[in-house]
Amino acid sequence: MENYGESMLDIAIKNGTIIDGTGSPSFNADIGISKDRIASIGNISDIPAKKTIDATNLSISPGFIDTHVHCDGILLVDPQHASSLRQGVTTEILGQDGLSYAPLSSENYKIQRRYLSGILGLPPVNLDMSTITAFRSHYHNKVSVNTAYPVSHGALRLETVGFHDHPLTGKHLTNAKSLLKDGLEQGAVGLATGMSYHPNAWSSTEELVELCKVVAEANGIYITHLRDVNTDRGFGGGGVPEALEIGRRSGVKVHFSHTRTNVDNAGQVADVLELIDQGKAEGIDCTLELYPYPTGNSLLVSNLPSWAHDGGPDEIIRRLKNPKTRAKIIESIESSDRRPLNEAILSNMPNHNSKLEGMTVPQISKILSKSLGEVVCDILLEEDLEVTFWGAPPESIHTWRQLSRDALEFLSRPDYMVGSDSIPIGRLPHPRAYGTFPRLLGRFRREFGGISIETMVQRMTEIPAQRFSLNGRGKITEGYFADITIFDPEHIIDTATYDDAKQYAEGIPYVLVNGQIAVDDQKCTGIFAGRAIP
Repeated sequence: MENYGESMLDIAIKNGTIIDGTGSPSFNADIGISKDRIASIGNISDIPAKKTIDATNLSISPGFIDTHVHCDGILLVDPQHASSLRQGVTTEILGQDGLSYAPLSSENYKIQRRYLSGILGLPPVNLDMSTITAFRSHYHNKVSVNTAYPVSHGALRLETVGFHDHPLTGKHLTNAKSLLKDGLEQGAVGLATGMSYHPNAWSSTEELVELCKVVAEANGIYITHLRDVNTDRGFGGGGVPEALEIGRRSGVKVHFSHTRTNVDNAGQVADVLELIDQGKAEGIDCTLELYPYPTGNSLLVSNLPSWAHDGGPDEIIRRLKNPKTRAKIIESIESSDRRPLNEAILSNMPNHNSKLEGMTVPQISKILSKSLGEVVCDILLEEDLEVTFWGAPPESIHTWRQLSRDALEFLSRPDYMVGSDSIPIGRLPHPRAYGTFPRLLGRFRREFGGISIETMVQRMTEIPAQRFSLNGRGKITEGYFADITIFDPEHIIDTATYDDAKQYAEGIPYVLVNGQIAVDDQKCTGIFAGRAIP
Protein backbone atom coordinates (compact mmCIF):
# COMPACT_ATOMS: atom_id res chain seq x y z
CA MET A 1 0.00 0.00 0.00
CA GLU A 2 1.23 3.48 -0.83
CA ASN A 3 1.66 5.62 2.27
CA TYR A 4 -0.65 8.63 1.92
CA GLY A 5 -0.51 9.65 5.54
CA GLU A 6 1.69 9.69 8.54
CA SER A 7 1.66 7.22 11.35
CA MET A 8 -1.68 8.65 12.49
CA LEU A 9 -4.83 8.57 10.34
CA ASP A 10 -6.96 11.66 9.99
CA ILE A 11 -10.19 9.63 10.04
CA ALA A 12 -10.97 6.00 10.80
CA ILE A 13 -14.31 4.53 9.74
CA LYS A 14 -14.90 1.36 11.73
CA ASN A 15 -17.37 -1.52 11.99
CA GLY A 16 -19.19 -0.81 8.74
CA THR A 17 -20.07 -2.81 5.62
CA ILE A 18 -18.25 -1.64 2.51
CA ILE A 19 -20.05 -1.46 -0.82
CA ASP A 20 -17.02 -0.60 -2.91
CA GLY A 21 -18.78 0.66 -6.05
CA THR A 22 -17.62 -2.12 -8.38
CA GLY A 23 -20.78 -4.19 -8.08
CA SER A 24 -18.90 -6.87 -6.12
CA PRO A 25 -20.46 -8.31 -2.94
CA SER A 26 -20.24 -6.08 0.10
CA PHE A 27 -17.79 -6.94 2.87
CA ASN A 28 -16.94 -5.91 6.41
CA ALA A 29 -13.79 -3.86 6.90
CA ASP A 30 -12.51 -0.59 8.34
CA ILE A 31 -11.31 2.36 6.29
CA GLY A 32 -8.43 4.67 7.16
CA ILE A 33 -8.22 8.13 5.62
CA SER A 34 -5.14 10.34 5.42
CA LYS A 35 -5.55 13.85 4.03
CA ASP A 36 -7.79 13.52 0.97
CA ARG A 37 -7.22 9.82 0.22
CA ILE A 38 -8.28 6.38 1.31
CA ALA A 39 -5.07 5.15 2.92
CA SER A 40 -6.05 1.69 4.12
CA ILE A 41 -8.87 -0.86 4.01
CA GLY A 42 -8.97 -3.74 6.48
CA ASN A 43 -8.09 -4.07 10.14
CA ILE A 44 -6.73 -0.70 11.28
CA SER A 45 -7.14 -1.24 15.01
CA ASP A 46 -3.42 -0.68 15.57
CA ILE A 47 -3.35 2.69 13.79
CA PRO A 48 -4.40 5.74 15.82
CA ALA A 49 -6.77 8.28 14.27
CA LYS A 50 -7.63 11.88 14.99
CA LYS A 51 -11.32 11.09 14.53
CA THR A 52 -13.24 7.83 14.47
CA ILE A 53 -16.64 7.26 12.87
CA ASP A 54 -18.55 4.24 14.18
CA ALA A 55 -20.36 2.75 11.17
CA THR A 56 -21.98 -0.18 13.00
CA ASN A 57 -25.04 -1.37 11.03
CA LEU A 58 -24.22 1.14 8.29
CA SER A 59 -23.06 0.80 4.69
CA ILE A 60 -20.01 2.65 3.40
CA SER A 61 -20.02 3.50 -0.30
CA PRO A 62 -18.26 5.87 -2.66
CA GLY A 63 -19.90 9.28 -2.74
CA PHE A 64 -22.73 9.42 -5.25
CA ILE A 65 -22.08 11.11 -8.60
CA ASP A 66 -25.00 13.11 -9.96
CA THR A 67 -24.54 13.07 -13.72
CA HIS A 68 -27.11 15.74 -14.56
CA VAL A 69 -27.80 18.87 -12.52
CA HIS A 70 -28.71 22.48 -13.16
CA CYS A 71 -26.88 23.86 -10.15
CA ASP A 72 -24.34 26.06 -11.96
CA GLY A 73 -25.98 29.20 -10.59
CA ILE A 74 -27.27 28.13 -7.18
CA LEU A 75 -23.85 26.79 -6.11
CA LEU A 76 -22.48 30.32 -6.56
CA VAL A 77 -25.19 31.69 -4.27
CA ASP A 78 -25.55 28.80 -1.80
CA PRO A 79 -22.23 26.90 -1.66
CA GLN A 80 -23.49 24.70 1.20
CA HIS A 81 -25.85 23.00 -1.28
CA ALA A 82 -27.50 20.85 1.37
CA SER A 83 -30.22 19.57 -0.98
CA SER A 84 -27.61 17.54 -2.84
CA LEU A 85 -25.00 16.92 -0.15
CA ARG A 86 -27.51 15.40 2.24
CA GLN A 87 -28.52 12.91 -0.46
CA GLY A 88 -24.99 11.54 -0.30
CA VAL A 89 -23.90 13.31 -3.50
CA THR A 90 -20.22 14.27 -3.53
CA THR A 91 -19.82 15.14 -7.22
CA GLU A 92 -22.09 16.96 -9.67
CA ILE A 93 -21.71 17.32 -13.42
CA LEU A 94 -22.76 20.86 -14.33
CA GLY A 95 -23.31 22.48 -17.74
CA GLN A 96 -26.19 20.19 -18.68
CA ASP A 97 -28.39 20.73 -21.74
CA GLY A 98 -25.83 23.28 -22.94
CA LEU A 99 -27.38 25.78 -20.52
CA SER A 100 -24.47 27.34 -18.71
CA TYR A 101 -22.04 30.22 -18.56
CA ALA A 102 -18.70 29.35 -20.14
CA PRO A 103 -16.93 30.28 -22.26
CA LEU A 104 -18.57 33.72 -22.41
CA SER A 105 -17.43 37.33 -22.54
CA SER A 106 -18.60 39.64 -19.76
CA GLU A 107 -21.51 41.01 -21.81
CA ASN A 108 -22.57 37.59 -23.08
CA TYR A 109 -22.46 36.22 -19.54
CA LYS A 110 -24.94 38.92 -18.50
CA ILE A 111 -27.23 37.94 -21.39
CA GLN A 112 -27.03 34.22 -20.59
CA ARG A 113 -27.44 34.83 -16.85
CA ARG A 114 -30.69 36.66 -17.44
CA TYR A 115 -32.01 34.25 -20.07
CA LEU A 116 -31.34 31.19 -17.90
CA SER A 117 -32.65 32.70 -14.66
CA GLY A 118 -35.71 30.42 -14.76
CA ILE A 119 -33.52 27.31 -14.50
CA LEU A 120 -30.22 28.44 -12.91
CA GLY A 121 -31.34 31.37 -10.75
CA LEU A 122 -29.31 34.56 -10.64
CA PRO A 123 -25.64 34.15 -9.64
CA PRO A 124 -23.42 37.22 -9.11
CA VAL A 125 -23.36 39.43 -12.17
CA ASN A 126 -19.66 40.32 -12.33
CA LEU A 127 -18.01 36.91 -12.60
CA ASP A 128 -15.31 36.01 -15.10
CA MET A 129 -16.69 33.26 -17.34
CA SER A 130 -14.41 33.88 -20.29
CA THR A 131 -12.67 30.49 -20.13
CA ILE A 132 -13.34 27.07 -18.68
CA THR A 133 -10.44 27.69 -16.30
CA ALA A 134 -12.14 30.84 -15.01
CA PHE A 135 -15.50 29.05 -14.70
CA ARG A 136 -13.97 26.16 -12.74
CA SER A 137 -12.20 28.55 -10.37
CA HIS A 138 -15.53 29.77 -8.98
CA TYR A 139 -16.25 26.29 -7.61
CA HIS A 140 -12.82 24.92 -6.67
CA ASN A 141 -12.53 24.71 -2.87
CA LYS A 142 -15.45 27.14 -2.63
CA VAL A 143 -18.48 24.80 -2.59
CA SER A 144 -19.42 21.64 -0.71
CA VAL A 145 -19.32 19.16 -3.62
CA ASN A 146 -16.94 18.35 -6.44
CA THR A 147 -17.94 19.72 -9.83
CA ALA A 148 -17.16 18.61 -13.37
CA TYR A 149 -18.10 20.60 -16.46
CA PRO A 150 -18.79 19.82 -20.12
CA VAL A 151 -18.48 22.84 -22.40
CA SER A 152 -21.88 24.47 -22.94
CA HIS A 153 -23.07 24.31 -26.54
CA GLY A 154 -25.29 27.32 -25.89
CA ALA A 155 -22.31 29.33 -24.70
CA LEU A 156 -20.30 28.38 -27.80
CA ARG A 157 -23.11 29.60 -30.05
CA LEU A 158 -23.67 32.80 -28.07
CA GLU A 159 -19.97 33.60 -28.10
CA THR A 160 -19.55 33.03 -31.86
CA VAL A 161 -22.80 33.95 -33.65
CA GLY A 162 -24.64 35.72 -30.84
CA PHE A 163 -28.13 34.88 -29.60
CA HIS A 164 -29.40 34.49 -33.14
CA ASP A 165 -30.76 31.91 -35.51
CA HIS A 166 -27.63 31.92 -37.64
CA PRO A 167 -25.80 28.90 -38.99
CA LEU A 168 -22.54 28.05 -37.25
CA THR A 169 -20.32 27.71 -40.31
CA GLY A 170 -17.09 29.04 -41.79
CA LYS A 171 -15.00 31.25 -39.51
CA HIS A 172 -17.67 31.07 -36.79
CA LEU A 173 -17.45 27.27 -36.72
CA THR A 174 -13.66 27.48 -36.67
CA ASN A 175 -13.86 29.85 -33.72
CA ALA A 176 -16.34 27.60 -31.88
CA LYS A 177 -14.13 24.55 -32.42
CA SER A 178 -11.13 26.48 -31.09
CA LEU A 179 -13.04 27.54 -27.97
CA LEU A 180 -14.19 23.96 -27.47
CA LYS A 181 -10.68 22.56 -27.88
CA ASP A 182 -9.36 25.10 -25.37
CA GLY A 183 -12.10 24.16 -22.92
CA LEU A 184 -11.33 20.46 -23.16
CA GLU A 185 -7.64 21.20 -22.58
CA GLN A 186 -8.63 23.24 -19.51
CA GLY A 187 -10.44 20.33 -17.88
CA ALA A 188 -13.89 20.10 -19.46
CA VAL A 189 -15.18 16.51 -19.72
CA GLY A 190 -16.98 16.96 -23.04
CA LEU A 191 -19.73 18.94 -24.74
CA ALA A 192 -23.32 19.25 -23.51
CA THR A 193 -26.30 20.33 -25.54
CA GLY A 194 -30.05 20.52 -25.13
CA MET A 195 -31.92 20.53 -28.40
CA SER A 196 -35.14 21.67 -26.72
CA TYR A 197 -33.54 24.96 -25.72
CA HIS A 198 -32.05 28.06 -27.30
CA PRO A 199 -29.67 29.03 -28.73
CA ASN A 200 -28.82 25.29 -29.03
CA ALA A 201 -31.97 24.46 -31.01
CA TRP A 202 -30.88 26.64 -33.93
CA SER A 203 -28.06 24.24 -34.70
CA SER A 204 -27.95 21.57 -37.39
CA THR A 205 -26.73 18.00 -37.24
CA GLU A 206 -23.75 18.99 -39.36
CA GLU A 207 -22.70 21.65 -36.87
CA LEU A 208 -22.84 19.16 -34.00
CA VAL A 209 -20.89 16.54 -35.94
CA GLU A 210 -18.07 19.03 -36.51
CA LEU A 211 -17.99 20.05 -32.85
CA CYS A 212 -18.10 16.44 -31.70
CA LYS A 213 -15.08 15.55 -33.82
CA VAL A 214 -13.14 17.87 -31.52
CA VAL A 215 -14.65 16.16 -28.47
CA ALA A 216 -13.80 12.71 -29.83
CA GLU A 217 -10.17 13.70 -30.39
CA ALA A 218 -9.95 14.61 -26.71
CA ASN A 219 -11.71 11.39 -25.64
CA GLY A 220 -14.53 13.47 -24.22
CA ILE A 221 -18.24 12.76 -24.14
CA TYR A 222 -21.22 14.28 -25.97
CA ILE A 223 -24.17 14.75 -23.60
CA THR A 224 -27.48 15.31 -25.34
CA HIS A 225 -30.97 16.33 -24.36
CA LEU A 226 -32.76 15.27 -27.52
CA ARG A 227 -34.12 17.67 -30.13
CA ASP A 228 -37.82 18.45 -30.26
CA VAL A 229 -37.44 21.97 -31.71
CA ASN A 230 -36.57 22.75 -35.34
CA THR A 231 -36.75 19.05 -36.09
CA ASP A 232 -36.27 19.72 -39.79
CA ARG A 233 -32.65 20.64 -39.05
CA GLY A 234 -31.88 17.34 -37.41
CA PHE A 235 -30.95 14.06 -39.09
CA GLY A 236 -33.97 11.76 -39.11
CA GLY A 237 -36.15 14.49 -37.62
CA GLY A 238 -34.00 14.84 -34.53
CA GLY A 239 -34.27 12.80 -31.35
CA VAL A 240 -32.44 9.47 -31.05
CA PRO A 241 -31.66 9.13 -34.79
CA GLU A 242 -29.85 12.47 -34.78
CA ALA A 243 -27.83 11.69 -31.66
CA LEU A 244 -26.77 8.32 -33.06
CA GLU A 245 -25.81 9.91 -36.38
CA ILE A 246 -23.61 12.41 -34.55
CA GLY A 247 -21.89 9.52 -32.76
CA ARG A 248 -21.60 7.55 -36.01
CA ARG A 249 -20.03 10.38 -38.03
CA SER A 250 -17.82 11.93 -35.37
CA GLY A 251 -16.77 8.86 -33.38
CA VAL A 252 -17.74 10.62 -30.15
CA LYS A 253 -19.07 8.84 -27.07
CA VAL A 254 -22.78 9.67 -26.73
CA HIS A 255 -24.60 10.10 -23.43
CA PHE A 256 -28.41 10.37 -23.46
CA SER A 257 -30.09 12.53 -20.82
CA HIS A 258 -33.34 11.46 -19.10
CA THR A 259 -34.00 8.34 -21.14
CA ARG A 260 -37.01 6.84 -19.39
CA THR A 261 -40.66 6.03 -19.84
CA ASN A 262 -43.46 8.50 -19.20
CA VAL A 263 -47.21 8.48 -18.65
CA ASP A 264 -47.84 7.74 -22.33
CA ASN A 265 -45.50 4.75 -22.68
CA ALA A 266 -45.26 3.32 -19.15
CA GLY A 267 -44.04 -0.28 -19.22
CA GLN A 268 -42.54 -0.03 -22.71
CA VAL A 269 -38.86 -0.10 -21.76
CA ALA A 270 -37.76 -2.14 -24.75
CA ASP A 271 -39.46 0.26 -27.17
CA VAL A 272 -37.69 3.25 -25.61
CA LEU A 273 -34.30 1.58 -26.04
CA GLU A 274 -34.81 -0.12 -29.40
CA LEU A 275 -33.03 2.44 -31.60
CA ILE A 276 -30.27 3.04 -29.04
CA ASP A 277 -29.56 -0.68 -28.78
CA GLN A 278 -29.41 -0.89 -32.56
CA GLY A 279 -26.84 1.91 -32.50
CA LYS A 280 -24.83 0.15 -29.79
CA ALA A 281 -24.85 -3.05 -31.84
CA GLU A 282 -23.46 -1.02 -34.73
CA GLY A 283 -20.58 0.10 -32.52
CA ILE A 284 -21.73 3.54 -31.37
CA ASP A 285 -20.60 4.05 -27.77
CA CYS A 286 -23.73 5.01 -25.81
CA THR A 287 -24.68 5.48 -22.17
CA LEU A 288 -27.82 6.83 -20.54
CA GLU A 289 -29.20 8.36 -17.34
CA LEU A 290 -32.54 8.87 -15.60
CA TYR A 291 -34.26 10.33 -12.55
CA PRO A 292 -36.93 8.38 -10.59
CA TYR A 293 -39.92 10.71 -10.95
CA PRO A 294 -42.85 10.68 -13.38
CA THR A 295 -42.65 14.35 -14.43
CA GLY A 296 -40.00 16.92 -15.26
CA ASN A 297 -39.05 20.51 -14.52
CA SER A 298 -37.92 23.36 -16.76
CA LEU A 299 -37.90 27.08 -17.50
CA LEU A 300 -41.10 28.64 -18.83
CA VAL A 301 -39.41 30.73 -21.52
CA SER A 302 -38.67 27.46 -23.35
CA ASN A 303 -42.37 27.28 -24.25
CA LEU A 304 -42.09 30.25 -26.60
CA PRO A 305 -41.79 29.53 -30.35
CA SER A 306 -38.26 29.30 -31.69
CA TRP A 307 -38.36 32.58 -33.62
CA ALA A 308 -39.36 34.49 -30.48
CA HIS A 309 -35.99 33.76 -28.83
CA ASP A 310 -33.91 35.40 -31.58
CA GLY A 311 -31.92 38.29 -30.14
CA GLY A 312 -32.01 37.11 -26.55
CA PRO A 313 -33.80 38.48 -23.48
CA ASP A 314 -34.26 42.08 -24.62
CA GLU A 315 -35.83 41.01 -27.90
CA ILE A 316 -38.04 38.44 -26.16
CA ILE A 317 -39.35 41.15 -23.84
CA ARG A 318 -39.92 43.50 -26.78
CA ARG A 319 -41.92 40.85 -28.65
CA LEU A 320 -44.01 40.06 -25.57
CA LYS A 321 -44.92 43.76 -25.32
CA ASN A 322 -45.63 44.30 -29.03
CA PRO A 323 -49.33 43.54 -29.75
CA LYS A 324 -48.65 41.97 -33.15
CA THR A 325 -45.81 39.62 -32.12
CA ARG A 326 -47.49 38.92 -28.79
CA ALA A 327 -50.58 37.65 -30.64
CA LYS A 328 -48.40 35.35 -32.76
CA ILE A 329 -46.66 34.02 -29.65
CA ILE A 330 -49.98 33.34 -27.93
CA GLU A 331 -51.29 31.51 -30.99
CA SER A 332 -48.14 29.37 -31.13
CA ILE A 333 -48.27 28.51 -27.41
CA GLU A 334 -51.92 27.55 -27.48
CA SER A 335 -51.66 25.43 -30.64
CA SER A 336 -48.48 23.58 -29.67
CA ASP A 337 -48.56 20.07 -28.23
CA ARG A 338 -44.79 19.95 -27.67
CA ARG A 339 -45.05 21.11 -24.10
CA PRO A 340 -48.71 21.27 -23.18
CA LEU A 341 -49.47 23.70 -20.38
CA ASN A 342 -52.57 22.01 -19.01
CA GLU A 343 -50.66 20.33 -16.20
CA ALA A 344 -47.76 22.76 -15.85
CA ILE A 345 -47.38 24.02 -12.28
CA LEU A 346 -45.57 27.36 -11.97
CA SER A 347 -43.14 26.84 -9.11
CA ASN A 348 -40.86 29.87 -9.09
CA MET A 349 -41.99 33.45 -9.72
CA PRO A 350 -39.85 35.43 -7.28
CA ASN A 351 -40.60 39.00 -8.29
CA HIS A 352 -44.31 39.79 -8.55
CA ASN A 353 -46.41 36.65 -8.67
CA SER A 354 -45.40 34.56 -5.67
CA LYS A 355 -49.06 34.29 -4.61
CA LEU A 356 -49.67 32.22 -7.75
CA GLU A 357 -46.84 29.74 -7.13
CA GLY A 358 -48.03 26.16 -6.90
CA MET A 359 -50.95 26.68 -9.28
CA THR A 360 -51.38 25.18 -12.72
CA VAL A 361 -51.49 27.46 -15.73
CA PRO A 362 -55.23 26.65 -16.26
CA GLN A 363 -55.95 27.59 -12.63
CA ILE A 364 -54.14 30.90 -13.05
CA SER A 365 -55.95 31.40 -16.35
CA LYS A 366 -59.30 31.05 -14.59
CA ILE A 367 -58.36 33.36 -11.70
CA LEU A 368 -57.07 36.10 -14.01
CA SER A 369 -59.69 35.54 -16.76
CA LYS A 370 -56.97 35.18 -19.37
CA SER A 371 -56.13 32.51 -21.92
CA LEU A 372 -53.25 30.11 -21.31
CA GLY A 373 -51.03 31.95 -23.77
CA GLU A 374 -51.84 35.32 -22.24
CA VAL A 375 -50.92 33.99 -18.79
CA VAL A 376 -47.54 32.77 -20.05
CA CYS A 377 -46.76 36.06 -21.81
CA ASP A 378 -47.82 38.26 -18.91
CA ILE A 379 -45.99 36.29 -16.25
CA LEU A 380 -42.78 36.11 -18.30
CA LEU A 381 -42.96 39.88 -18.70
CA GLU A 382 -43.68 40.57 -15.06
CA GLU A 383 -40.92 38.22 -13.86
CA ASP A 384 -38.35 39.27 -16.48
CA LEU A 385 -38.25 35.62 -17.71
CA GLU A 386 -37.33 34.22 -14.25
CA VAL A 387 -40.06 31.56 -14.18
CA THR A 388 -39.81 27.84 -13.46
CA PHE A 389 -42.42 25.11 -13.81
CA TRP A 390 -42.80 21.40 -13.26
CA GLY A 391 -45.32 18.89 -14.53
CA ALA A 392 -48.10 17.73 -12.27
CA PRO A 393 -47.69 14.07 -11.29
CA PRO A 394 -50.08 11.51 -12.80
CA GLU A 395 -53.37 10.88 -11.03
CA SER A 396 -53.07 7.12 -11.45
CA ILE A 397 -51.11 5.36 -8.69
CA HIS A 398 -50.87 2.35 -11.01
CA THR A 399 -49.03 4.49 -13.57
CA TRP A 400 -46.70 5.87 -10.89
CA ARG A 401 -45.78 2.37 -9.77
CA GLN A 402 -45.18 1.17 -13.32
CA LEU A 403 -42.86 4.10 -14.00
CA SER A 404 -40.97 3.24 -10.82
CA ARG A 405 -40.56 -0.38 -11.92
CA ASP A 406 -39.41 0.88 -15.32
CA ALA A 407 -36.71 2.99 -13.67
CA LEU A 408 -35.28 -0.08 -11.96
CA GLU A 409 -35.44 -2.06 -15.19
CA PHE A 410 -33.41 0.65 -16.93
CA LEU A 411 -30.91 0.74 -14.06
CA SER A 412 -30.42 -3.02 -14.27
CA ARG A 413 -28.40 -2.28 -17.44
CA PRO A 414 -24.68 -1.51 -17.01
CA ASP A 415 -24.92 1.44 -19.43
CA TYR A 416 -27.24 3.37 -17.11
CA MET A 417 -26.53 5.84 -14.34
CA VAL A 418 -28.42 8.43 -12.30
CA GLY A 419 -28.92 12.13 -12.96
CA SER A 420 -31.32 14.06 -10.73
CA ASP A 421 -31.89 16.93 -13.20
CA SER A 422 -31.91 19.04 -10.05
CA ILE A 423 -33.19 22.63 -10.30
CA PRO A 424 -33.03 23.70 -6.62
CA ILE A 425 -34.39 27.23 -6.96
CA GLY A 426 -37.50 28.97 -5.70
CA ARG A 427 -39.90 28.19 -2.91
CA LEU A 428 -41.46 25.15 -4.61
CA PRO A 429 -38.73 23.15 -6.36
CA HIS A 430 -39.26 19.72 -7.89
CA PRO A 431 -38.66 16.99 -5.23
CA ARG A 432 -35.92 15.38 -7.31
CA ALA A 433 -33.58 18.17 -6.15
CA TYR A 434 -33.78 16.74 -2.61
CA GLY A 435 -34.66 13.09 -3.03
CA THR A 436 -33.34 11.36 -6.17
CA PHE A 437 -30.62 9.10 -4.76
CA PRO A 438 -32.30 7.97 -1.51
CA ARG A 439 -35.52 7.44 -3.45
CA LEU A 440 -33.79 4.88 -5.63
CA LEU A 441 -31.48 3.36 -3.05
CA GLY A 442 -34.09 3.23 -0.33
CA ARG A 443 -37.73 3.42 -1.36
CA PHE A 444 -37.51 1.80 -4.80
CA ARG A 445 -34.97 -0.88 -3.91
CA ARG A 446 -36.88 -2.02 -0.84
CA GLU A 447 -40.36 -1.79 -2.36
CA PHE A 448 -39.82 -3.19 -5.83
CA GLY A 449 -36.59 -5.20 -5.56
CA GLY A 450 -35.04 -6.83 -8.59
CA ILE A 451 -31.70 -5.05 -8.25
CA SER A 452 -29.06 -5.57 -5.57
CA ILE A 453 -27.76 -2.79 -3.38
CA GLU A 454 -24.27 -3.36 -4.81
CA THR A 455 -25.51 -2.95 -8.37
CA MET A 456 -27.46 0.18 -7.56
CA VAL A 457 -24.49 1.78 -5.84
CA GLN A 458 -22.32 0.95 -8.85
CA ARG A 459 -24.73 2.83 -11.12
CA MET A 460 -24.29 5.86 -8.84
CA THR A 461 -20.51 5.69 -8.46
CA GLU A 462 -18.07 3.63 -10.54
CA ILE A 463 -19.99 3.71 -13.81
CA PRO A 464 -20.34 7.52 -14.01
CA ALA A 465 -16.78 8.02 -12.75
CA GLN A 466 -15.46 5.84 -15.57
CA ARG A 467 -17.73 7.37 -18.20
CA PHE A 468 -16.80 10.95 -17.39
CA SER A 469 -13.12 10.18 -16.68
CA LEU A 470 -13.31 11.27 -13.05
CA ASN A 471 -10.00 9.72 -12.17
CA GLY A 472 -9.51 8.38 -8.65
CA ARG A 473 -13.20 8.54 -7.80
CA GLY A 474 -16.21 6.24 -7.81
CA LYS A 475 -14.69 3.33 -5.84
CA ILE A 476 -13.66 2.48 -2.30
CA THR A 477 -10.08 1.43 -2.91
CA GLU A 478 -6.72 2.42 -1.51
CA GLY A 479 -5.26 5.52 -3.10
CA TYR A 480 -8.61 6.87 -4.32
CA PHE A 481 -10.01 10.18 -3.15
CA ALA A 482 -12.00 9.89 0.06
CA ASP A 483 -15.41 10.80 -1.36
CA ILE A 484 -17.56 8.59 0.87
CA THR A 485 -21.24 8.26 1.75
CA ILE A 486 -22.26 6.34 4.88
CA PHE A 487 -25.90 5.31 5.02
CA ASP A 488 -28.34 3.01 6.76
CA PRO A 489 -29.48 0.54 4.08
CA GLU A 490 -32.67 -0.31 5.97
CA HIS A 491 -33.78 3.25 6.64
CA ILE A 492 -32.36 5.47 3.90
CA ILE A 493 -35.32 7.22 2.27
CA ASP A 494 -36.40 10.37 0.51
CA THR A 495 -38.90 12.63 2.29
CA ALA A 496 -39.31 15.29 -0.41
CA THR A 497 -42.72 15.38 -2.11
CA TYR A 498 -44.26 17.41 -4.92
CA ASP A 499 -46.19 19.54 -2.45
CA ASP A 500 -43.35 19.81 0.11
CA ALA A 501 -40.05 19.37 -1.69
CA LYS A 502 -37.62 21.07 0.68
CA GLN A 503 -37.28 18.01 2.89
CA TYR A 504 -33.94 16.33 3.38
CA ALA A 505 -33.29 12.64 3.02
CA GLU A 506 -33.05 10.44 6.09
CA GLY A 507 -30.68 7.61 6.85
CA ILE A 508 -27.46 9.27 5.59
CA PRO A 509 -25.55 10.28 8.74
CA TYR A 510 -22.13 10.97 7.18
CA VAL A 511 -20.78 12.30 3.90
CA LEU A 512 -17.08 12.93 3.22
CA VAL A 513 -15.73 15.02 0.35
CA ASN A 514 -12.00 14.78 -0.36
CA GLY A 515 -11.39 13.43 3.12
CA GLN A 516 -13.33 16.20 4.88
CA ILE A 517 -16.52 15.48 6.82
CA ALA A 518 -19.19 17.46 4.99
CA VAL A 519 -22.19 15.88 6.75
CA ASP A 520 -21.91 14.77 10.38
CA ASP A 521 -24.88 13.14 12.13
CA GLN A 522 -27.15 14.31 9.27
CA LYS A 523 -26.03 17.94 9.64
CA CYS A 524 -23.94 19.92 7.19
CA THR A 525 -20.63 20.99 8.69
CA GLY A 526 -20.05 24.07 6.55
CA ILE A 527 -16.84 22.69 5.09
CA PHE A 528 -16.39 23.52 1.42
CA ALA A 529 -13.97 20.85 0.25
CA GLY A 530 -15.40 20.36 -3.25
CA ARG A 531 -12.96 20.61 -6.13
CA ALA A 532 -13.25 21.32 -9.81
CA ILE A 533 -12.41 17.94 -11.31
CA PRO A 534 -11.14 15.80 -12.95
